[in-house]
Amino acid sequence: MPSSHPVPRPSLEMLRALTDENVLRSLMSESRLTRAEIAARTGISRPTISDSVQRLAAAGLVVDTGERTTGRGRVGTYYGLAPGLGAALVVGITPHGVIAEAVDALGRVRAREEAGLGPDAGRRAAGDALDSAVRRLAGRTGGRLRTAVVSAADPVDRGTGRLAQLPDAPFLVGDLDPPGVLAPYVGADGTVLVDNDVNWAARAERAEGCAQGVDDFVYLHLGEGLGGAVVCDGDVRRGDHGFAGEIAHLCVPGPDGRALPLTEVFAALGLRRAGSTAIDVAALLARLAAPGDPGARTALTEAIGAVVSAAVAFADPRTVVVGGGWGPALVPALDDRFRHGPRPVPVVAARLPAPELTGARAHAVDRLRTLVVASAHPALTT
Repeated sequence: MPSSHPVPRPSLEMLRALTDENVLRSLMSESRLTRAEIAARTGISRPTISDSVQRLAAAGLVVDTGERTTGRGRVGTYYGLAPGLGAALVVGITPHGVIAEAVDALGRVRAREEAGLGPDAGRRAAGDALDSAVRRLAGRTGGRLRTAVVSAADPVDRGTGRLAQLPDAPFLVGDLDPPGVLAPYVGADGTVLVDNDVNWAARAERAEGCAQGVDDFVYLHLGEGLGGAVVCDGDVRRGDHGFAGEIAHLCVPGPDGRALPLTEVFAALGLRRAGSTAIDVAALLARLAAPGDPGARTALTEAIGAVVSAAVAFADPRTVVVGGGWGPALVPALDDRFRHGPRPVPVVAARLPAPELTGARAHAVDRLRTLVVASAHPALTT
């Protein structure tokens, strides 16, 4: 039987909030729009849009750009987001240095700072470089950084956001605490989200790369370091500690057929940088290209093939994406093997340049936009 209780009608304030969100998100996709253009995009009546623009202008979120339409008909006024809405902080921590960006709600990079790191820099040097780059960036943006997203080339403890030092990890930054370093720069209400760079790369490839729209896939990063990301039902699975996809200690066939942790295969092949567990990418690519050295290609294909086999068995991906400095060189051989296996899965090369920063930047912009929308009607979001 149908319910006898009437369905509650949304309040006027809720309807206004929904309209204001539509207006703001339209102006986040274009730098300027007229009220008529916003109405056409949203399907909301022009009088309702006009009322919304007036509210948002009074709240300091929308401004008249001073530009007017030209041509026949009634002159239209262009509106855009107000300039003082702040920025999101995007940080990349790599073995080579720190990159810090300020991005606005339109997704534009407004400022960028970098700080270099030497080999095996350690926690103190990495923390100093992070603080230095962000301090300079905050000075250029007036300090209005409302949220922060960090990509780190190390395992990340999902509970604390601190970087974790696993055995044989090549990038020795210890338990660096990015949330603690960045807290003074994002304000009392700001948040700092830290994740592994391979997870951000996988999100970027799903959004606009070779895995666009694919809900279930595995991303392997094969470069100076080794890593993986598991995307299931459209979300990156981080695991209990945040270490899902850390493949360095997975046992695989070594060059002589004995089982070895994946990271040790490169030691056995003489492909580590001196004094480090980091892979010497230039030397590895040279070995792969040498016509008289098929053993290295065979050994690496067998080792990475074992990783892909494990991924297929446990994650059931629709595809496997391979990125990093040398991983794509093995894609043809891996794809030939796994397309014709008992559980056929294509193996494809990653497409995007710097996908980890691309993924972190996209998430930071989304978080900033949500904060801007929420500020229009704070009483409905607290």
